[in-house]
Amino acid sequence: MTSAALLPADLAEALPALARRRPLLVASDYDGVLAPLVGDPSAAVPHPGIAAALARLAAHDGVVVALVSGRGVADLQAVSGLQGPYRWIGSHGAEYDGPLTGQLAARRDALAERLAPLVAAVPGARLEVKPASVAVHVRQVADRAAAAALLEQADAAADPSLTKKPGKEVLELAVTDADKGSALLRLRADVGAAASVYLGDDRTDEDAFRALPAGDLTVKVGDGDTAARYRVADPAAVVVLLDTLAGLLA
Repeated sequence: MTSAALLPADLAEALPALARRRPLLVASDYDGVLAPLVGDPSAAVPHPGIAAALARLAAHDGVVVALVSGRGVADLQAVSGLQGPYRWIGSHGAEYDGPLTGQLAARRDALAERLAPLVAAVPGARLEVKPASVAVHVRQVADRAAAAALLEQADAAADPSLTKKPGKEVLELAVTDADKGSALLRLRADVGAAASVYLGDDRTDEDAFRALPAGDLTVKVGDGDTAARYRVADPAAVVVLLDTLAGLLA
């Protein structure tokens, strides 16, 4: 199979028209899109070819590249190792213009204290404290019944003021109602984009797929129901997509 064969025909046909529009916003989730999903989030390095493809895109006039993640910005930059003139949006959009206020951080810390004993009781489970949320990870829990029960317990422990963001083997509880859709619309307006591309793989990316205008290009990575217009299989196909778009921009 050639690398071009990794792109569905309808997606390949849509790229040339998109490449002619400026300013163009190219935005993507990180985990599961630019990097394969792994049990240890600190080991989620970019798929080979991703860094070069993003750099090629960002080198073109009128093109803005953005990374939009549920991770905190500092964590995303450290784990990815990506460097360039990129826009960084973290914590599902809560980290846009700067860190959270002290009051929200205090609510986050109190939530982490409530969840810590529940997570500690399940071997393999992990509690992650992010700038705007607390996430319960169960990907490495061998007892699948215990994993499901822990996510149910975490869900029940959340007070109504929290925003629930369920994902693949994780439940994230956020102290703000920011989402990737509203963050992308804000970024789109900030850069005056004539068109945008967004790639995502998880439930929280559906907010972005639904929010973007019909003329934009939305791509689901992997299986599952989606509001995205197009789909590719995995991060290897994402590299082909980004490289193809970069070539068209030239």
